[in-house]
Amino acid sequence: MEILNNIWTAISTPNELLINISLIPASFVENYLIMTLFTSFLNLSINKKKKLLYIITMSLSGLLVTSLLDSPYNLFLNYVILIILTYSILGITFFKSILSVMISSLVFNLIGTLILNPYLMILNISTQQVNSIFLYRFTYMIIIYLIVSIIILILKLKNIKISLLDDIDKKAYIICSNIILGIIAISTQSIIALYYVDILPISITFLSFVFLLSYFIISIYSITRSFKLTLTTKQLQSAKEYNNTLRILHDNVRGFKHDFDNIVTTIGGYVKTNDMEGLKNYYVQLEDDCQRVNNLYILNPEIINNDGIYNLLTKKYYEADSKDIKVNITFLLDLSTLNMKIYDFARILGILLDNAIEASSECKEKIINLYFRNDAKNSRQLIIIENTYKNKDIDTEKIFEKGISGKENHTGLGLWEVRKLVKKNNNINLFTSKSDKFFSQQLEIYY
Repeated sequence: MEILNNIWTAISTPNELLINISLIPASFVENYLIMTLFTSFLNLSINKKKKLLYIITMSLSGLLVTSLLDSPYNLFLNYVILIILTYSILGITFFKSILSVMISSLVFNLIGTLILNPYLMILNISTQQVNSIFLYRFTYMIIIYLIVSIIILILKLKNIKISLLDDIDKKAYIICSNIILGIIAISTQSIIALYYVDILPISITFLSFVFLLSYFIISIYSITRSFKLTLTTKQLQSAKEYNNTLRILHDNVRGFKHDFDNIVTTIGGYVKTNDMEGLKNYYVQLEDDCQRVNNLYILNPEIINNDGIYNLLTKKYYEADSKDIKVNITFLLDLSTLNMKIYDFARILGILLDNAIEASSECKEKIINLYFRNDAKNSRQLIIIENTYKNKDIDTEKIFEKGISGKENHTGLGLWEVRKLVKKNNNINLFTSKSDKFFSQQLEIYY
């Protein structure tokens, strides 16, 4: 009986040691809920290893900051650390890291603001007692965690998600600034609520909750609309590029139709005279024109099903064509299943294509072969870029070093950046090889 009395005394009276000990499991639970909340809402796919590392790192860093700094300064520093760790550990974009912090902070602060005043009134206690007495503190946190868990469950059941672009334009920095200011406002509001909620009327607390909720809804709506506008702009650009491709394709088909009789007559002439060598040479030239039409058919946003990559390939194709480079494209890959960030993929592809165009343009025989395909047998996606090249003595290892370039007035940073991006992604390999005719780059993306 005495043990029960001692336990009751410990949890129902001010006990700083017990409060500090309870912060340890509470920190792990809270960070798990935070991570589950924003990964569900933002439709983020994170593996178990990263999730576990995130929870442990965030919990330990939060406990350390809380022990070293007094409130409210530790709150602001925790937000900064949360953004940095979200970005570095989970491997998502910096914008999404900020948005993740904003969403989780808003949800927790909205719930805390809504229930704190009624909680104090029902139990007839003060904020000081909530902060110093384990029983009140534990009950208050359990209520918050239960409500957050219900919200997460609703998000999953209703499949409520926000799909965002990975590569945002410069205008989106205005949105980022708005989010950062929002986080500061939320932090300040939390501090005010914590210190003055017991002397504020419940009507003021309710109004504070309404304003925070309104800010949350309007901010999410504005961000969603901004990204829809960005997406529409990109789609319009893709449509413009595709219309240009269709126009060129139409002109080529019309040209073939107009010359069809002449083509057949010419073939007939070779057949009648049994000039097979002449027919072979003529067929090779005809095949080149047919391949060009086939490439234009492949340059289709329905085949290359990513607006950014479609625009990149179209631009590089026309650039190569303007330099009389023959480009052969084989595209058998669903880019929606690409197992790497599209931003990193576009950077690597752009650099490799620029190098291929530069090298082949110096050759007598100007050829670039592009292959995009899925290798299901080896659980990988393959992108192979072959190009003719002039310098047969090129070192396939040295070209990736910083500042090394075989071109005049070039910094030699392109392939160095490629190697950095490849090393950053542990499921990607890049194999460089050369033959007498072709220099080859093979990008392997494993899944």
